[in-house]
Amino acid sequence: MKKLTWQDFEDIGLSLLEVHPGVDPLQVRFTDLREWVLALPDFADDPMKSNEGKLEAIQMAWYEEWKEEQG
Repeated sequence: MKKLTWQDFEDIGLSLLEVHPGVDPLQVRFTDLREWVLALPDFADDPMKSNEGKLEAIQMAWYEEWKEEQG
């Protein structure tokens, strides 16, 4: 399986949906989101390369997947 980087917004969003089902992504603070991304087993990028723009893109990708699951 490929290792995720900060640029893999959609893949990270899907992984977060699996690991944190039922969590509304828009209620997650960026500090927590960053920690959750770093904790993903397939994530293998430099923690220092995260920034607000990347975290927002991950949050939005996760939110889109979450909305679909909500029906």
